[in-house]
Amino acid sequence: MNWLEAFILGLVQGLTEFLPVSSSGHLIIGKELLGVSVNPEAETTFEVLVHCATVLSTIFVFREEIWKLLQGLFKFQMNEETQYVVKICVSMIPVLIVGLFFKNEVKNIFGEGVVLVGWMLLVTAILLTLTYFAKFRQQKEISYLDAFIIGVSQAIAVLPGLSRSGATISTGLLLGNKRADIARFSFLMVLVPILGETFLSVLGGDFSPKVSGITTSAMVAGFLAAFISGLLACKAMIAIVKRSKLVYFAVYCALVGAVALIWQLFL
Repeated sequence: MNWLEAFILGLVQGLTEFLPVSSSGHLIIGKELLGVSVNPEAETTFEVLVHCATVLSTIFVFREEIWKLLQGLFKFQMNEETQYVVKICVSMIPVLIVGLFFKNEVKNIFGEGVVLVGWMLLVTAILLTLTYFAKFRQQKEISYLDAFIIGVSQAIAVLPGLSRSGATISTGLLLGNKRADIARFSFLMVLVPILGETFLSVLGGDFSPKVSGITTSAMVAGFLAAFISGLLACKAMIAIVKRSKLVYFAVYCALVGAVALIWQLFL
């Protein structure tokens, strides 16, 4: 993987991480189109790197909200901020269980090829379409049970092609949560798991060019591309959710999923 390929894939990651179209699925399709072939260790390292970049872009966009949450949390009172942090922790339970005990089993059972991406993009399209037809007269606050159910959606979205933001936001909307609240919650709930995975990778030395097989220039190019494009996509997605425009992404996911399946199965 050279620096230009890393830059393009980082751009794809940043743009698709927050939009409900599956960043992991688009990375797999992008590698296929570019003809990028790397060993599994290097592939995992690059994915963690660009995910870390988009998480940092999330922190930048929500820096004021995060600071407010931390201030409330360290008052050591069960105030509004502390309750919100607890809900985020509850939402992380399912993905923590899957990540610790079932991640390899999921890959072994389902794989991660373009065919799986195609099917999961179609599932994403269905979820997004359901939110278009689901109408709620009164939108409610996110409850602890809602947080856990949304967390289950995030855990299922480890499957390539099933959009994490699409699954979590759709689930929240179908539960009747407020649009602005679920968009923010969806982006904040992923911060700790990805930062934790990145930290473990750094401790393991996976980010050194010698271990990963990825050059320093490629890592820097991919990281910067994912961070900058992630900033733009995060802000755009917040506005899109508020305006109820997710159905357009359903059409996009359906088209890309269908093309991916036809490409792999018939061509």
